[in-house]
Amino acid sequence: MKVNEGTLDRILRVVIGMTLVGVGFWSKTWTGGFLIIIGWIPVLTGLIGWCPFYALLGFHSYRIKRS
Repeated sequence: MKVNEGTLDRILRVVIGMTLVGVGFWSKTWTGGFLIIIGWIPVLTGLIGWCPFYALLGFHSYRIKRS
């Protein structure tokens, strides 16, 4: 697995994912559990720096360092 996410992309994924998880914990309905599960997906992809959907499409959001 090669890194296919840039720094800003990774930060946004973790922030948005943790927001979804937090809202899910505060929710008292079945949607809370759904938000928690869905929220962990961007958190995990942001932490490892690899998105399977990006890999499938051949897309990346990181800058390639050229010497």
